[in-house]
Amino acid sequence: MGTEVFKGDLDSNCWPSDMAYDQWIALPISGSRPSARYKHAAIVADEKLYIAGGSRNGRHLSDIQVFDLRTLVWSALKLNMDPNPDNLEDSRSQAILPATSGHSLVKWENKLLVVAGHSKESSDYVTVWSIDLETQQCSIVKTSGKVPISRGGQSVSLSGFRLIMFGGEDTSRKLLNDIHILDLKTMTWDYVETMKTPPAPRFDHTAALHAERYLLIFGGCSHSTCFNDLHVLDLQTVEWSQPQIQGDLVTPRAGHAGITVDENWYIVGGGDNKSGASETLVLNMPKLVWSVLKRVNERDPLASEGLSLCSALVDGENYLIAFGGYNGKYNNEVFVLRPKPRDSARPKIFQSPAAAAAAASVSAAYALATKTEKKPNFTSTEDSNFQPVQIKSPLQDFTVEINSITAEKKTLESSLTEVKTENSRLKGDLEEMNNNLSELSKELHSVQGQLMAERSRCSKLETQIEELQKMLESLQSIEDEVRILQNQKFALERDMELASARTHERQNSGGIWQWIAGDARNP
Repeated sequence: MGTEVFKGDLDSNCWPSDMAYDQWIALPISGSRPSARYKHAAIVADEKLYIAGGSRNGRHLSDIQVFDLRTLVWSALKLNMDPNPDNLEDSRSQAILPATSGHSLVKWENKLLVVAGHSKESSDYVTVWSIDLETQQCSIVKTSGKVPISRGGQSVSLSGFRLIMFGGEDTSRKLLNDIHILDLKTMTWDYVETMKTPPAPRFDHTAALHAERYLLIFGGCSHSTCFNDLHVLDLQTVEWSQPQIQGDLVTPRAGHAGITVDENWYIVGGGDNKSGASETLVLNMPKLVWSVLKRVNERDPLASEGLSLCSALVDGENYLIAFGGYNGKYNNEVFVLRPKPRDSARPKIFQSPAAAAAAASVSAAYALATKTEKKPNFTSTEDSNFQPVQIKSPLQDFTVEINSITAEKKTLESSLTEVKTENSRLKGDLEEMNNNLSELSKELHSVQGQLMAERSRCSKLETQIEELQKMLESLQSIEDEVRILQNQKFALERDMELASARTHERQNSGGIWQWIAGDARNP
């Protein structure tokens, strides 16, 4: 599963000196934090981390948050409108930066450039916003040339005074694999016609520049597939290639973040829509060798999609700064890693043919020199300029061969040690995975037991509800019978009252018989 990220106490005044190499640490934050988010953009300038926009719960964000790497305090950057009408391209320039996600952030001179991204206010073509770090003025930059169509999830790399944009997903969800270059001096876009096989159309990938000549594209996804491939574009010959990669196996991922430090390309996070990528990777770009630098738990914020990764120079040393992401929940922690210095010697992978030939000649001469044993220079008393001929004996060849075998043995022993170390680490990971599986199984059984209890309780409640419904139906029947009896009683009482009234009337009037009897008495 991996190891936990260290969250120990750090002194905010001297946190860089408290850090070990290749260890992720969650920085202690003073005061309030910005809202958690993913698919934002980030850059470091003057020891401050700038976070622009992003997405949360399906809603785009428009704020600019600033994290001071010295004081470890967050603050919001309040943007101003550009008061110069000459800089306005259209009415949208008079508004503050719109809510955007899936965009790119680049520092150019004293400005931050927000490039592309998805927004409700986006146009049909890529928009470039400018934020002046001194005046905090925000406006749309006028661009010309072959402006690319609007998109999000693209990669944007800064090479000198040029921005190189690759791929992304347009507003109609069409996947792209095109190359566009923006000249920052003239603010002119140009479309680059490439040769050979380009990467498959994709978005949410990462890109890096090596030796100011090679554009590297790694990972990303289509609408159904995540990639783990690496493609290289030679910016001089504009030819795509997919070189052979060595080192650790890298799983497919999208939504990851990457940053280069010297000749090493660090990759953090991402996922395949099923689980987060828990490895922190490093690619030695000249050698094209992948290495797993660190592993975290799959539920760790560093195994999130849509996080950001920057590098910051603090006290003369580079640090990796990660922020945000989504792995089932939105994150807003700041993590820092102090990368251990690595071998930056350039091998012959990215060399021109002439340089490669020269290097081969030097290597051959050096190999020949090492096979030739230099004898002591004995000098005659009669001729001080005498130089004996160096004689190469079979014993010398045998000695050279022994030395070669010994060196190869040491190399194999070193490789065997590395394999044993890797096996030991894998066994540890397997044991941890088994332990986690056991814990998850126990938790599953517990949840199943609770579910059965809840089902039993629900069944009892349903039985009680049925009985109550029957009682209600019976009560309704009784109420009907009572109502009938009440009506009968009312009718009976009314009949009795009528009968009583008639009887009383007869008694008072004597009736017809009393009248007949009276006439008989009085003929």
